[in-house]
Amino acid sequence: MATDPVCGMFVEESEGSLHATVRGTTYYFCSEACLKTFTEPERQLKVLKRNIALGVALSIPILILSYVPATAWLSLAGTGWVLLALATPIQFVAGWRFYQGTWNALKMRASNMDVLIAVGTSSAYVYSAAYVVFPAELPNGAWYFDTSALIRVLILVGKLLEEFVRGRASESVRKLLALQPPAARRIRADGSEEEVPLDQVGVGDLLLVRPGEKIPTDGTVVEGHSSVDEKMVTGESIPVEKQPASGLIGATLNGTGSLKMRATRVGTDTTLSKIIRVVEEAQASKGPIERLANKVSAYFVPVVIAVALASFGFWTLVAGESFGFGFTTAVAVLIIACPCALGLATPAAVVTGAGKGAENGILIKGGEYLERMQKINTIVFDKTGTLTRGKPSVTDVVSLSALGEKDVIRLAAIAEKRSEHPLAAAVLERARSDLGEDGVPDPDSFQSVTGQGVLASYHGKDIVFGNAKALEAFKVKVPDDVSRRLAALRKDGKTAMVLAVDGSLAGIVAAADTLKEHAADAIRKLKEMKLEPMMLTGDNAETAAAIARQVGIDRYFAEVLPDGKAAVVKQLQKEGNRVVAMVGDGINDAPALAQADVGIAMGSGSDIAIETGGLVLMRDDVRDVVAGIQLSRRTMSKVRQNLVWAFGYNIALIPVAAGLLYVATGVLLNPILAAAAMALSSVSVTTNSLALRRFKPEL
Repeated sequence: MATDPVCGMFVEESEGSLHATVRGTTYYFCSEACLKTFTEPERQLKVLKRNIALGVALSIPILILSYVPATAWLSLAGTGWVLLALATPIQFVAGWRFYQGTWNALKMRASNMDVLIAVGTSSAYVYSAAYVVFPAELPNGAWYFDTSALIRVLILVGKLLEEFVRGRASESVRKLLALQPPAARRIRADGSEEEVPLDQVGVGDLLLVRPGEKIPTDGTVVEGHSSVDEKMVTGESIPVEKQPASGLIGATLNGTGSLKMRATRVGTDTTLSKIIRVVEEAQASKGPIERLANKVSAYFVPVVIAVALASFGFWTLVAGESFGFGFTTAVAVLIIACPCALGLATPAAVVTGAGKGAENGILIKGGEYLERMQKINTIVFDKTGTLTRGKPSVTDVVSLSALGEKDVIRLAAIAEKRSEHPLAAAVLERARSDLGEDGVPDPDSFQSVTGQGVLASYHGKDIVFGNAKALEAFKVKVPDDVSRRLAALRKDGKTAMVLAVDGSLAGIVAAADTLKEHAADAIRKLKEMKLEPMMLTGDNAETAAAIARQVGIDRYFAEVLPDGKAAVVKQLQKEGNRVVAMVGDGINDAPALAQADVGIAMGSGSDIAIETGGLVLMRDDVRDVVAGIQLSRRTMSKVRQNLVWAFGYNIALIPVAAGLLYVATGVLLNPILAAAAMALSSVSVTTNSLALRRFKPEL
C-alpha cells in the first residue's frame, strides 16, 4: 500500500503506479504518471477500435468504386481522386501503427511483420497515387487502393482478435478482483467494532466476519465455527469447515457462522493478489517456442521481400509482362507472406492456456513452464504435506481387554489431554470425533515421561499410555502376539501406542500421517500417461516404504535432508533423458523445486515453495498435478497446430502469389484475395487457441 502524493489517498502500488479496485471498478488517483500507466492499454484498445471503424467506413466505398465502372456523374479520373482521398486516411491514420512498428524495427536493425505490411501496402498505395496524379506517365497503370486499404483493415481486425483472446484469458482474474470486499469490520482493543477501508487493515488486526459476508483478507480463525465457500479461489465446490486455528483466504464467502479472525496477510501479500500477479506474469512471458517463432520471423521477412522483388523482375524483365502485372505479383507475395498468424500462434495458445489453468486452480508462471511441462517424464513427490496430509491422525484403535474401542480411545485421550506431544492432538481429535466435544474429561493427575509416554489417573484408575519403553518402566508385560501386532503396524509406517489400565494391557492406538484423498488415483493416472512417479522424504526408510506401497510408487528416496533433495533431483536429471518435475510444499522443498526442470508447488504450502515453483496448485489435491500436465500438453499441441497453420500457409501460397499457377492455368492471385486468405489464417489460429477454453482434466 502507498499514499498518492497528490491526493493523499491509500492505494495499491504496482511498478510505481497507484490505483485501487473497489467492487470491480478501478479508480486512478490524481498523479499523471499513475493515470497514464493504467489507462494506456485501455486507450490503445479504444484507438484500435476507432481505427478499425474508420478503415471499414472508408474501405466500403473504395471497394465499390474500384469495381463499379465509371458513370456520367463521376469520370474515370474523378474516381481516382476520390479513391485517393478515401485511401489516404486509412494509410496514414488508421494504419499509422505499422509505420511506427517498422521504424522501431529498423532502429534495432531487425525486421518483423510490421515491416512486411508497411512495404506491401505502401507499394500499392504509392503506385496507385502516382497513377492518379501522373496518368500519362503510367499509361498501362491501375489502381490498388483497394489492396492497400483492405489489407490494413483486415490486419487491424486480426490485432483486435488478439486483444480479444487476451481479454478472455484474463476474465477469471477480473472476476477475482471484483470479489474483494471494499471494507472490513475491525475490533478495537475495548471490544467495540469499527468499519474501515480494506487498505487500512494491517497484519495482526482482529476482524469480525458475520454470516454471509466475504472474508476481507487472509488470516486465521481466532474464535467461532463456520463453513467458507472457497471455490472462487481454489475451485473447490464444497464449502470448507473453519474452526479456531483454521486458515482463511481473502475474498472467499463466509457461511452461516460468525468468525473472529486475525489478519495475517494484507494488500499485495494476499492469496488473491498473488494469483493475479502469477497469471499476469504468465500472460506477459515468452517461452522458448515463442522466441523461436519470433526468430524465424526475423529471417522470414527479408526472404519474402527478396522473393517479391524476384517475382517482379521475372515477370517484367524475363517474361515480358507489363509493369502492372509484375507489380501485382510482388504485392501479392508480400501480403500472402505476412506473418500475422505466426505472431499469434504462440501467445494466443499460451495466454488462453494460462487463463484456463487459473480457472482450474493451476497457476502457470510462464509460457516456458508450459513447454517444459509437456516434456516431463519423471515426477518426484515430497511425502509430508504433498502425498500425505502433513499431520498425524489415528488410523487404528484395537481393544486388548474387555474394554470396547470407544473406551480405549476415551482413556487414551484423557491421559493425553494435557500433553503437548504432536500425537496427543491426533488422539484427542479422534476421541472428540467419536465421543463429542464433552466426551473427554480432564484427568485427575498427569505426568509426562520424556521419550516414553504419559502417566495419568482418572476416577481411581492408573493409566499408562505410550511406547514399549513406557510399559517396561511400569512393569507391564507385552505378550508375543501383541509384539507382533505392534511390529506389523510399524511396518505399515504407523506409530503404535499401547494403553495399560491398572497394570494390565487394555488396547493399542496407532497414528500415522495418512495419504491425501485421491493421491493414489493421481499416481495411477500418471503411470497410465507413461510418466514415472517417485517419492522423496526425510522420513525413515520403513515409513517411506509403507507410504510408497500405499500410494503405488515403486522408487523412493528416504532419510534425505533438505539440502540433499536438490542433489537427488540433479542426479535423476543425469540419468539418461530424464526431464524431472518436483512437487513439494515446504521450505525444505524449495532447493529441489528450483533444481527441477519444473517445480510444482502446492498452494497450501510455504511462501518460499510457492515462489520457487513454476506451477502453483491452489487446491490441496494431488490430481491437479495430472491436470497441469494434461493442460500443458494440450496447450503445446495447440501451439504446434498454430505454427503449422502459419508456416504451412506461407510456404504453400507464396509460390501461388508469385504467379506459379499463372503459367499453367492463367490464374493470378489478386492481392485482395491474398489479404483475405492471410486474415483467415489469423482467424483460424485464434479460433484454434480459444478451443482450449473447453479443456477439462481427465482424472
